[in-house]
Amino acid sequence: MRLVIIGAGFAGMYAALSAARLRDIQGVSPEELEIALVAPEPTLVVRPRLYEPKPETLTAPLLDVLKAVDVTYVQGSAETIDAKSRTVGIVATKGAKKTLSYDRLVVATGSRLFRPNIPGLSEHGFSVDSLDDAVALDKHLRGLAKRPAANGRDTVVVAGGGFTGIEAATEMPSRLRGILGKDAKTRVIIVDRNKAIAPDMGEGPRPVIEEALRKLGVETRLGAGITSLDESGVTLSDGEHIEAETVIWAAGIRAAPLTQQIPAERDNFGRLLVDRDLRVPSVPGVFATGDAARAASDDIGNYALMSCQHATRMGAFAGNNAAAELLGVPTKPYHQKGYVTCLDLGEAGALFTVGWERKVAMVGEVAKKTKQEINTVWIYPPQPERAAALAAADPERVTDVSGFF
Repeated sequence: MRLVIIGAGFAGMYAALSAARLRDIQGVSPEELEIALVAPEPTLVVRPRLYEPKPETLTAPLLDVLKAVDVTYVQGSAETIDAKSRTVGIVATKGAKKTLSYDRLVVATGSRLFRPNIPGLSEHGFSVDSLDDAVALDKHLRGLAKRPAANGRDTVVVAGGGFTGIEAATEMPSRLRGILGKDAKTRVIIVDRNKAIAPDMGEGPRPVIEEALRKLGVETRLGAGITSLDESGVTLSDGEHIEAETVIWAAGIRAAPLTQQIPAERDNFGRLLVDRDLRVPSVPGVFATGDAARAASDDIGNYALMSCQHATRMGAFAGNNAAAELLGVPTKPYHQKGYVTCLDLGEAGALFTVGWERKVAMVGEVAKKTKQEINTVWIYPPQPERAAALAAADPERVTDVSGFF
């Protein structure tokens, strides 16, 4: 039997570890149940941190931890999924192609930044969506010091006033001062079509965010969108032109395109609709997890968000349940009733909220310490030691935030 997991992000990593954990509990050998993880590199990109400087350092190796729990790593990019023949088409290094059959499949392909067809966006826009994108932005920012202090050199426009946009924007003042000098007259401007900043965060946290933006000198242009980009900057829907040599696009994400090859229903974000076991109901043998899945997280109408917090736990349940079907043991319905958010606000600290209603629990430096612990400890892979790695993948314990309630 073979369980194939596509993706080495947070959901894919925990799917592999959790499946290996159940295999170990059931006393089944790796020869009887092969668990294979397919990804271009055996590396976890710590995507929630890509707004920080030196993004090339924000990765964690996975090969040793996968070996420790007898998970087979298959290098390559999954290009096709044939649900009828139960095969995955993989493009390996140097373009070589191969096919991998599966008895159960976990789609953990993550998400991608949504880039609308706006003139100049592909040529002049940056992002913090992927490691390559973040490295390109960091290189661009470090190169600003060699340019004339004119024509918007010291101005950064961030498109999107949601979670990613706010973290990118509030990090920019200190990054720019570090590059251009403490006396540089820098400007950071968030542009968002919504009438209020952080529309998904709600009324409770918004005053904290607005005060942080004021403290840092971050400007906002709300109720307007970017209609075009060029070498001189951006033009907004209200006609304003902002001179800027740096434009960061952070306006929405969608499930990775591979989910479209599964003949099943999807939501507006491209996520596969799954049942409580994270199974794609209409496609036998296929599970979806993380940003690739729209999953109910409780019984009162809340659904998992496209976030690291949900991806890790969803991955653990998906891996466990896919293995459970093959091993003939009961599955565990996914649930994630506790929900917290921790928003980095740069030199203004951070904001920590609890519950779906996002009740403010911590602000400033206290919240910042929690954010730093989350970013540098909690979301990294477990140590590459068999017992510790398997223990870390218990679905009921992964990303359990009940202690904050």
